[in-house]
Amino acid sequence: MKVVILAGGFGTRISEESAVRPKPMIEVGHRPILWHIMKIYAAHGLNEFVLCCGYRGDVIKDYFANYFLNHSDVTFDLGANQMEIHRSRAEPWRVTLVDTGDKAMTGGRIKRVRSYLNEEPFCLTYGDGVSDINITELIKFHRKQNKLATLTAVQPPGRFGAFTLEKKQNAIASFREKPNGDGAWINGGFFVLEPGALDYIASDDTVWEKEPMEGLAHDGQLVAYRHTGFWHAMDTLRDRMYLEGLWSEGKAPWKIWKEER
Repeated sequence: MKVVILAGGFGTRISEESAVRPKPMIEVGHRPILWHIMKIYAAHGLNEFVLCCGYRGDVIKDYFANYFLNHSDVTFDLGANQMEIHRSRAEPWRVTLVDTGDKAMTGGRIKRVRSYLNEEPFCLTYGDGVSDINITELIKFHRKQNKLATLTAVQPPGRFGAFTLEKKQNAIASFREKPNGDGAWINGGFFVLEPGALDYIASDDTVWEKEPMEGLAHDGQLVAYRHTGFWHAMDTLRDRMYLEGLWSEGKAPWKIWKEER
């Protein structure tokens, strides 16, 4: 099963980083967040990716063009103009990078890569979110539902400390640092889609999260896979620093793959 990753947005809410590179190339632990997402899928045996590029897609192309060389032990014989590869630590990935335009919306980007999907079911996710989701179980769940689309539903935690303040009193009755959210389920990405789901996308101007998903839900073709484990999107610089902290402390829940030696 191929994995489609939306990697073409501007990342305006993290402009401190995205001014010079696309959001999926912002690094966590000296690796692009895109690499982390791909490693999550690869840990479940999915190694074929289709990247929907847009803003600064050249940066993503340069990264993968040099990926093999940058992850190999190599000898350069400058006099003989030769290069010898001794050992490579590059992943066995097949990566197709598609220019889906600078201004296309999420739905339009997905529709533009349809010809690369061979009219087969595929995974889809955003280029800025990591999770310890079990992709294998997600795919199994999707197949059992016999619907066109499955999204992963998550419950994000609260961001700030919350406390109880009784009316007309200054004394705080109770306090909880970063409690659970309000219990609402939100779209966490990590979709599994049948080719027919793409028929709900009209044009480049279509936002995947609006008319297509609303139409799928209306027709009873959209189901939710509940994920109660770790999930976090990198929307802001604060989010990047949070993920960086988890990674540097060796506590990154989304790191479900084994270290390479």
